[in-house]
Amino acid sequence: MMIIIKYIIAITLAVLTLLSCDTSKSLQSYIVEKQEDNRFMKVDFATSLISELDSLPEQQKQVLASIKKMNVVAYSKKEGSQADFDIQTKRLKLIFDQQKYLVLGSFKAKSQNVTLMYLGDEDAIDEVIVYVLDNDKGLAVFRLLGNNMNPSDILKLSGMLEQGNIDLSKLTGLEDIFN
Repeated sequence: MMIIIKYIIAITLAVLTLLSCDTSKSLQSYIVEKQEDNRFMKVDFATSLISELDSLPEQQKQVLASIKKMNVVAYSKKEGSQADFDIQTKRLKLIFDQQKYLVLGSFKAKSQNVTLMYLGDEDAIDEVIVYVLDNDKGLAVFRLLGNNMNPSDILKLSGMLEQGNIDLSKLTGLEDIFN
């Protein structure tokens, strides 16, 4: 009788463990999975490596200081197939359709659809995601990790990038996907 009770307890614990596991895919696990996939371009770097940080105005330094790390994963249709591209876009759609990814906004630039999302509280964002999808050329996911990032600061960062105030030479090759 004692052996049966032990088996029942062991089976119950195993079932509870399996049920408590989060089966939803995260963007982090997707990016880690792509690190070994040669079809994807990958770039990871800390924003502290941006050499022009000292020459920036104080407000722009503060914006960059709130971002600690950036991960980029990109897939070029030149390097892959339409079927594989479709699989990747569906996988990312499943990830981004989760309730935890909140949309800041989206827009279309030429043939590219750009979606800005975040994780965290509205006034203290921990992660910003920029998803760029071009059905003819490929896709890219930019994941910005930080502490208590502010949505308005992220908009300021995009303005800094447009003005060319930040050297993004560490991201060379990404422009080839969308040109």
